[in-house]
Amino acid sequence: MTGSPFDMRDVRRLQRHLARGIPRARRDARAVVARGALNIKKEWRQNARQSAPKHAPSYPRTIGFDVLTFGPDQVLAIIGPDKSGQQGALGNLLEYGSVKNPPHRDGGRSLVNETPRFEAQMELILQRGLTWW
Repeated sequence: MTGSPFDMRDVRRLQRHLARGIPRARRDARAVVARGALNIKKEWRQNARQSAPKHAPSYPRTIGFDVLTFGPDQVLAIIGPDKSGQQGALGNLLEYGSVKNPPHRDGGRSLVNETPRFEAQMELILQRGLTWW
Protein backbone atom coordinates (compact mmCIF):
# COMPACT_ATOMS: atom_id res chain seq x y z
CA MET A 1 0.00 0.00 0.00
CA THR A 2 1.29 3.42 -0.83
CA GLY A 3 0.58 6.66 0.98
CA SER A 4 0.43 7.42 4.66
CA PRO A 5 -1.46 5.32 7.19
CA PHE A 6 -4.83 6.57 8.39
CA ASP A 7 -4.47 9.02 11.29
CA MET A 8 -7.15 8.68 13.99
CA ARG A 9 -6.21 11.92 15.77
CA ASP A 10 -8.69 14.00 13.80
CA VAL A 11 -11.43 11.45 14.38
CA ARG A 12 -10.77 11.54 18.13
CA ARG A 13 -10.71 15.34 18.06
CA LEU A 14 -14.07 15.38 16.33
CA GLN A 15 -15.45 12.90 18.84
CA ARG A 16 -14.35 15.11 21.77
CA HIS A 17 -15.76 18.21 20.09
CA LEU A 18 -19.14 16.59 19.52
CA ALA A 19 -19.25 15.22 23.07
CA ARG A 20 -18.57 18.71 24.49
CA GLY A 21 -21.06 20.30 22.14
CA ILE A 22 -24.06 18.16 23.04
CA PRO A 23 -24.74 19.71 26.48
CA ARG A 24 -24.25 23.19 25.04
CA ALA A 25 -26.64 22.46 22.16
CA ARG A 26 -29.26 21.12 24.59
CA ARG A 27 -28.99 24.24 26.76
CA ASP A 28 -29.08 26.58 23.78
CA ALA A 29 -32.04 24.79 22.18
CA ARG A 30 -34.05 25.06 25.39
CA ALA A 31 -33.23 28.79 25.54
CA VAL A 32 -34.34 29.26 21.91
CA VAL A 33 -37.64 27.48 22.62
CA ALA A 34 -38.22 29.65 25.72
CA ARG A 35 -37.35 32.84 23.85
CA GLY A 36 -39.60 31.89 20.93
CA ALA A 37 -42.47 31.17 23.32
CA LEU A 38 -41.96 34.54 25.01
CA ASN A 39 -41.95 36.32 21.64
CA ILE A 40 -45.14 34.56 20.57
CA LYS A 41 -46.83 35.34 23.89
CA LYS A 42 -45.96 39.04 23.67
CA GLU A 43 -47.10 39.39 20.07
CA TRP A 44 -50.26 37.33 20.73
CA ARG A 45 -51.15 39.67 23.60
CA GLN A 46 -50.52 42.71 21.41
CA ASN A 47 -52.63 41.25 18.59
CA ALA A 48 -55.44 40.42 21.02
CA ARG A 49 -55.44 43.95 22.43
CA GLN A 50 -55.95 45.28 18.90
CA SER A 51 -58.43 42.70 17.62
CA ALA A 52 -60.86 42.59 20.56
CA PRO A 53 -60.29 45.64 22.77
CA LYS A 54 -63.96 46.22 23.63
CA HIS A 55 -65.28 42.66 23.72
CA ALA A 56 -62.53 41.04 25.78
CA PRO A 57 -60.33 43.60 27.55
CA SER A 58 -59.03 41.08 30.11
CA TYR A 59 -58.34 38.31 27.61
CA PRO A 60 -54.78 39.36 26.58
CA ARG A 61 -53.52 39.08 30.17
CA THR A 62 -54.49 35.40 30.25
CA ILE A 63 -52.05 34.51 27.46
CA GLY A 64 -48.93 32.85 28.81
CA PHE A 65 -46.61 29.94 28.18
CA ASP A 66 -44.91 26.97 29.82
CA VAL A 67 -41.71 25.28 28.66
CA LEU A 68 -41.62 21.55 29.36
CA THR A 69 -38.62 19.25 29.06
CA PHE A 70 -39.00 15.54 28.38
CA GLY A 71 -35.66 13.87 28.84
CA PRO A 72 -32.49 15.57 27.71
CA ASP A 73 -33.48 16.14 24.09
CA GLN A 74 -37.15 17.06 23.93
CA VAL A 75 -38.39 20.55 24.72
CA LEU A 76 -41.96 21.73 24.25
CA ALA A 77 -43.56 25.13 24.70
CA ILE A 78 -47.27 25.41 25.35
CA ILE A 79 -48.51 28.91 24.55
CA GLY A 80 -52.01 30.27 24.91
CA PRO A 81 -54.71 31.62 27.16
CA ASP A 82 -55.24 30.28 30.66
CA LYS A 83 -58.88 29.24 30.61
CA SER A 84 -59.18 29.78 34.36
CA GLY A 85 -58.21 33.45 33.98
CA GLN A 86 -60.75 36.22 33.48
CA GLN A 87 -61.97 35.87 29.88
CA GLY A 88 -59.36 33.18 29.18
CA ALA A 89 -62.10 30.76 28.18
CA LEU A 90 -62.82 33.02 25.19
CA GLY A 91 -59.53 31.87 23.62
CA ASN A 92 -60.96 29.25 21.28
CA LEU A 93 -63.75 31.53 20.13
CA LEU A 94 -61.45 34.48 19.49
CA GLU A 95 -58.68 32.46 17.85
CA TYR A 96 -60.74 30.13 15.66
CA GLY A 97 -64.05 32.00 15.36
CA SER A 98 -67.56 30.59 15.24
CA VAL A 99 -70.57 30.64 12.97
CA LYS A 100 -71.24 34.26 13.96
CA ASN A 101 -67.67 35.47 14.60
CA PRO A 102 -64.69 35.40 12.23
CA PRO A 103 -61.40 34.01 13.57
CA HIS A 104 -58.91 36.58 14.86
CA ARG A 105 -55.88 34.26 14.49
CA ASP A 106 -53.96 36.38 17.03
CA GLY A 107 -51.87 33.41 18.13
CA GLY A 108 -51.61 31.91 14.66
CA ARG A 109 -50.21 35.12 13.22
CA SER A 110 -47.72 35.34 16.09
CA LEU A 111 -46.54 31.79 15.45
CA VAL A 112 -46.11 32.45 11.72
CA ASN A 113 -44.05 35.57 12.48
CA GLU A 114 -41.80 33.79 14.99
CA THR A 115 -41.14 30.65 12.92
CA PRO A 116 -38.34 32.07 10.68
CA ARG A 117 -36.50 33.53 13.70
CA PHE A 118 -36.83 30.25 15.59
CA GLU A 119 -35.59 28.20 12.64
CA ALA A 120 -32.62 30.55 12.12
CA GLN A 121 -31.57 30.22 15.77
CA MET A 122 -31.85 26.43 15.67
CA GLU A 123 -29.77 26.38 12.50
CA LEU A 124 -27.07 28.42 14.26
CA ILE A 125 -26.99 25.90 17.12
CA LEU A 126 -26.54 23.10 14.60
CA GLN A 127 -23.80 24.94 12.73
CA ARG A 128 -21.94 25.72 15.97
CA GLY A 129 -22.13 22.09 16.97
CA LEU A 130 -20.69 20.85 13.69
CA THR A 131 -17.96 23.46 13.24
CA TRP A 132 -14.78 22.04 14.69
CA TRP A 133 -11.80 23.15 12.65
